[in-house]
Amino acid sequence: MSAEERPGDRAAPDPAPGHGRLLTGVLWAVLLLGLWLWGRDASGDGATGPAPTTGDVAAVGRPPRVPLPPAHDPVAPARPQRVEVPSLGISAAVVARGLDAAGAIDPPPYAMAQSVGWYGAGTQPGARGASLLVGHVDTETRPAVFYGLSAARPGAEVRVVRADGSVARFVVDDVQVFERDRFDARKVYGPRRDGRAELRLITCGGTFDRASGSYTSNVVVSAYLTGLKPS
Repeated sequence: MSAEERPGDRAAPDPAPGHGRLLTGVLWAVLLLGLWLWGRDASGDGATGPAPTTGDVAAVGRPPRVPLPPAHDPVAPARPQRVEVPSLGISAAVVARGLDAAGAIDPPPYAMAQSVGWYGAGTQPGARGASLLVGHVDTETRPAVFYGLSAARPGAEVRVVRADGSVARFVVDDVQVFERDRFDARKVYGPRRDGRAELRLITCGGTFDRASGSYTSNVVVSAYLTGLKPS
């Protein structure tokens, strides 16, 4: 990818005025595939307004006194069907997404803004490696599925209901906000620890800059597998 392609950059507007798309990406170390995340047009007189400012989360990271459970060994892969973050009130269907013409993950359309996109060609949640889940922060008129993601805290549970009927349980171990001009795809999307089954929940964050038509940051919630409830 070129140096100009950074999270927060905006492409051409969607056909519907005032609407846009949240483009996200993942860098897979094995495939050497660099994909970038950036916010797209969510402005307009009827817009919900800026996403929550989340720089405090980036500064705090994982509080030193938060006890975290041990990691569970990776499990057999299975496609995700639903993701739940009880502490945030998130419970959403997961839809597989591919790449668009620009080489970035094509997120769910705005008509499905309460759904979460999963990069279907990548790691399946629970399997070894980092699985990527992306969601819109808002639409022109209302908050979207990941509007409250910036409020996630280390120790929070994330559940992924899988196609085989099992439920993969993850725990959040890191919450960061990356400014678009300092976005490091390898750091964000690469595995934090070799051999673990990990999860990334990603959306736009910071504030919405109307001058540039983009959000200033990306919220990245990282989690790792702690258990599996069989079907």
